[in-house]
Amino acid sequence: MWRRRKPEEHFFDVPAEEDPEVHLGQLKKFSLRELQVASDNFNNKNILGRGGFGKVYKGRLADGTLVAVKRLKEERTPGGELQFQTEVEMISMAVHRNLLRLRGFCMTPTERLLVYPYMANGSVASRLRERQPSEPPLDWDTRRRIALGSARGLSYLHDHCDPKIIHRDVKAANILLDEDFEAVVGDFGLAKLMDYKDTHVTTAVRGTIGHIAPEYLSTGKSSEKTDVFGYGITLLELITGQRAFDLARLANDDDVMLLDWVNASSQEHTFEFQFQKYFSHSQNY
Repeated sequence: MWRRRKPEEHFFDVPAEEDPEVHLGQLKKFSLRELQVASDNFNNKNILGRGGFGKVYKGRLADGTLVAVKRLKEERTPGGELQFQTEVEMISMAVHRNLLRLRGFCMTPTERLLVYPYMANGSVASRLRERQPSEPPLDWDTRRRIALGSARGLSYLHDHCDPKIIHRDVKAANILLDEDFEAVVGDFGLAKLMDYKDTHVTTAVRGTIGHIAPEYLSTGKSSEKTDVFGYGITLLELITGQRAFDLARLANDDDVMLLDWVNASSQEHTFEFQFQKYFSHSQNY
């Protein structure tokens, strides 16, 4: 029997120009062996998610603490260690209730790993579209709090970090939920961090198809507005439960891009019907 494949997000990554060298920072450094043991040697059964930056594994440290270990996908050759550690330090200094706190990192000649607290309630994307029957749907009050919390986190990155941090990949999959279902923005700073390669390329068009602002895609120049666009698409995900980019919509002659689908539905005066159909369906599970 044929099984329908789960829709995949399409990550866009185009390198661009150089940045100057930065100074070394300080942060807890894990050994590769520690993280191998914690994740059962990066066993596939411990994969929490995967995306444009790499795979994330659930791990348990020697003291019993649960963590999420992000294994950056591109192997490194010697070089770029100073830049990598400095960017990691920058990420670690972004501390806010609605930001995922970096706990530590690991760096070897061929590995780059980041260690974060484990978020038991997963991501907004998984709760909207992949939740288990035993998991309650996100009610309207929770969705409202998620929208506000993620906005506060992004505002902190833009207005209170020096230098400011542009996320460049704001989406429901990067909004995590803590034990109280408070929104926690994750993966911030990674677009900049992943730009440090052997060629020292540092500015790139990075993001997930369906979430990338048109002007960013055409010019390669990101700003706070880049994140505001991604946040707007995330709000549409919260409201409709739909993916930002979904080829499955072609089966109904609908637009694959969520923004286009919403615009078309609004013009055809069917958006309210589509929305009510989704929300009543999600509430009945």
